[in-house]
Amino acid sequence: MTPAEQLADIAAEPGVSKPDPILVVDNVTRAFGGLKAVDVDHLEVQRGVITALIGPNGAGKTTFFNLLTGFDQPDTGNAVFDGDVASGQSSHELARKGMVRTFQLTKALTKLSVIENMKLGATHQRGEHFFTALFSPLWNVQEKEIESRADALLERFKLDHMRDEYAGTMSGGQRKLLEMARSLMADPTLVMLDEPMAGVNPALTQSLLEHVKSLRSEGITVMFVEHDMDVVRDISDWVVVMAEGRIIAEGPPDSIGSNQQVIDAYLGSHHDSALDLDADLLGGES
Repeated sequence: MTPAEQLADIAAEPGVSKPDPILVVDNVTRAFGGLKAVDVDHLEVQRGVITALIGPNGAGKTTFFNLLTGFDQPDTGNAVFDGDVASGQSSHELARKGMVRTFQLTKALTKLSVIENMKLGATHQRGEHFFTALFSPLWNVQEKEIESRADALLERFKLDHMRDEYAGTMSGGQRKLLEMARSLMADPTLVMLDEPMAGVNPALTQSLLEHVKSLRSEGITVMFVEHDMDVVRDISDWVVVMAEGRIIAEGPPDSIGSNQQVIDAYLGSHHDSALDLDADLLGGES
């Protein structure tokens, strides 16, 4: 039975337990002044599946991502990643343990070449330490292995023709591909994607979708923020819905459009029809 098939009999309700969660969140809150941006009682992310995180503007999705990935720290509560407490750890510590993320606005180093950007994504590099860096025989072999892996990923993502170009010359869609490819240099077990399709032209959108699906086929868990419900239906196995910082619904993609709490969160409580997932209701910032 595949990880996705294990979810078939799981109740579609907030905070439901999963058969094999890779990430477990308990009582995580984050406030800015008097505004509680995140207030998540319990959430489990199933290992080996693609989980979409959706919600109206200002729901707290990106803030929640920041808390999970070490770019911010919660006021209360904790997250457990693959059996280890993740809260309180920095983003680079979590990356070394297998949790990596991409950003809504890409973070390519524009004045470095594409291959140099890729090589930066590799973890446990011997040459990162000052004294080791002084003696090239200690890191030369590893450096060649890292470059070989980077070249293979660039070919896989069809960016090999840009190998020696500055990352700043790439289009927005190419930078999204570069960021996803670079995340794989860390050999992750969980990849967190913040709006991977935002600003990407239609020609590259399908390519990105196929790459996300390929991560699942390799056994990598994916959690992503997305506003395009066609994308959510196409690639996700499970959907988590946030509103006003809380998890208000969970379930398979097909169950979310008819969930009354989700309809109320997007359209207001005076609407009694199923949410039109094809309508442009989910645009804007997270």
